[in-house]
Amino acid sequence: MKILVVDDESRMRKLVGDFLTRSGYEVLEAGNGEEALTVFHENDDTALIIMDVMMPIMDGYQATRRIREDSDVPIIMLTAKSEEHDELQGFDLGADEYVTKPFSPRALVARVEALLRRSRPAEKGAKLELGGVILDKDAHEVRVDGKLLDLSFKEFELLSYFMENNGKALSREMILRAVWNYDYYGDARTIDTHVKKLRSKMGEKGNLIHTIWGFGYKFDEAGEKE
Repeated sequence: MKILVVDDESRMRKLVGDFLTRSGYEVLEAGNGEEALTVFHENDDTALIIMDVMMPIMDGYQATRRIREDSDVPIIMLTAKSEEHDELQGFDLGADEYVTKPFSPRALVARVEALLRRSRPAEKGAKLELGGVILDKDAHEVRVDGKLLDLSFKEFELLSYFMENNGKALSREMILRAVWNYDYYGDARTIDTHVKKLRSKMGEKGNLIHTIWGFGYKFDEAGEKE
């Protein structure tokens, strides 16, 4: 599978690229967001993008916004920024993961593999229907009262996990392991940000996702009817 590594530092592209190549991936490179768009559109079978934020000509935020106009390819944002508002901006634009420098290349590859596993097509006919929400894993679509929702890859996976565990209280640790495939590290902002956006896109049906204060969340079809 092809992985596009976008970073204005050639040293960083080589470091990440070497670890990905050893793991069996074909690595594509770009030195800025504008170049990334060109490479991505010339390689429409790209499986995942690792996108740096601070780059000349076009930064990672702008490039991610452009890519999200017509593609839901998984995107990992790679940046030296660590402030909460920077992370939220990345998620708002449709990034699936946010990794702050410095980082472990092996850990990054593990996240790539986990994200790719979850982005592979589900089994045929896998469909969930609860409380007016229809999630079709085969078509990778979600409809609320017949209306098609525009969800990011991670929002789709989060809603799928919630619906598969209808009525069950899910801790943040459980959600991180199931949806993000890594252990809980004491920061719930990633989950809370995605839940907030998911609820907003679901409209009134967002009330099906209940907050369990100090613990996590629960999708409860029966709870709405009570």
